[in-house]
Amino acid sequence: MDFGVGYFPTHNAMAPGDIARLVEERGQSALFFAEHTHIPASRDTPYQEGRAELPQRYWHTYDLFIALTAAAAATSRLRVGSGICLVIERDPIITAKEVASLDQLSGGRFEFGVGAGWNREEMLNHGTDPRVRMAVLRERVEAMKAIWTQEEASYHGKYVDFERIWSFPKPAQRPHPPVLVGGSGPGVLDRVLAFGDAWFPNYEESVFDRIRELRSRAERPVDVQVLSAPADPKILERLHAAGVQRASRWLPSGPRSSVERGLEEWEQAIAEFAGEAL
Repeated sequence: MDFGVGYFPTHNAMAPGDIARLVEERGQSALFFAEHTHIPASRDTPYQEGRAELPQRYWHTYDLFIALTAAAAATSRLRVGSGICLVIERDPIITAKEVASLDQLSGGRFEFGVGAGWNREEMLNHGTDPRVRMAVLRERVEAMKAIWTQEEASYHGKYVDFERIWSFPKPAQRPHPPVLVGGSGPGVLDRVLAFGDAWFPNYEESVFDRIRELRSRAERPVDVQVLSAPADPKILERLHAAGVQRASRWLPSGPRSSVERGLEEWEQAIAEFAGEAL
């Protein structure tokens, strides 16, 4: 099992290239950046049960693909990814171009975490009806796959429709960067099996039962990566036993000292897990 970290790349914290260089030097396999284009000031959609206040990092992040490009340019081995890209808030033709460009410029090191998000007002501001967001997500991912893999791409859906386009570069990875489907709702495994290369949930106790369900339903290889894994060697052992490909933990957005403290806690849990696993 590999290990990685997640991070909100905010303008008032450790810069994307600096944190990428640090985690590569410290042996992490991947770095995932969160995305929000904005946060509506209304705050009608609740954040999390029991947490009324949304952390300010949610509306202080750099643009996802600019931050990922800085991270890729500062490193040579580290996998860089979106954790997650809010595809329902993005034009699929432009996003396909950004993904392919980043994958080319990084030497094939990009991992494309995708999802629909949770903030309904944010979706509405981008013109997406929250009631159909999962269908929009599927069509936009399918359309991007067509652009990445077809010399002259076409796609015809209810929410995405275009006829015979040329778009280059194509991604360095073939047929395209891995599509990691985020989320933990009741229909997420259907989406993973329909258009994902891997399931990419946040950690919760129910993840183990759902991994078993995914394995029983899948008729092709489907990886599992877990984001927001706790720094607990016992849980890392359980994830390893469940066949999880990579466990990643969020690091705090802040100065280097705060990031390093969070990274050291994560590294200690990994070291204890590795000792037990041997």
